[in-house]
Amino acid sequence: MIIKSAEFIISNSDYKKCPQDGKPEYAFIGRSNVGKSSLINMLTNRKGLAMTSSKPGKTMLINHFLINEQWYLVDLPGYGYARRGKEGREKIREIIEDYIMERDQLLNLFVLVDSRHEPQIIDLEFMEWLGENGIPFSIVFTKADKQGPVRLQQNIDAYKEKLLETWEELPPVFITSSEKKQGREELLNYIESINKSL
Repeated sequence: MIIKSAEFIISNSDYKKCPQDGKPEYAFIGRSNVGKSSLINMLTNRKGLAMTSSKPGKTMLINHFLINEQWYLVDLPGYGYARRGKEGREKIREIIEDYIMERDQLLNLFVLVDSRHEPQIIDLEFMEWLGENGIPFSIVFTKADKQGPVRLQQNIDAYKEKLLETWEELPPVFITSSEKKQGREELLNYIESINKSL
């Protein structure tokens, strides 16, 4: 897939105010500081499209970007940012869950995971919740260039093993590096294949 255009459309904290034109949506989510904005900018080839923040946990809104005037790339708030306080975390959880559960246009959720770390309970619990609710999702390992290939593979294998303790089969897995543009084609082709099947 070639990205010809990518434009910011709207930010919301309420899924009911999201675009109502029925175009397919692909949402990106992950813990704070997982490299989500960098990945979105890399995918769209637009450097400042999604704002990268020096302060983790800054995105508190659902951001819609229209791609090729055909589908939306949706930037969701990061989950599990500890310094936000209980009330703030609760509000974010509500925004995320409402969007994921109520948004019929959502065709796939890309769950971003930092490939440098061992499986994190918060990520595993989130994926478990998605599975229980029948939400189609894929796992995107980010920052693949930040360690050697052997270490990278070990971390990804550890994640898969952990997931297979409770899952019969794994969702699609992508390995990405925003700096090296690794995984860009695979992700965009995956989105295109879903769009074509509609």
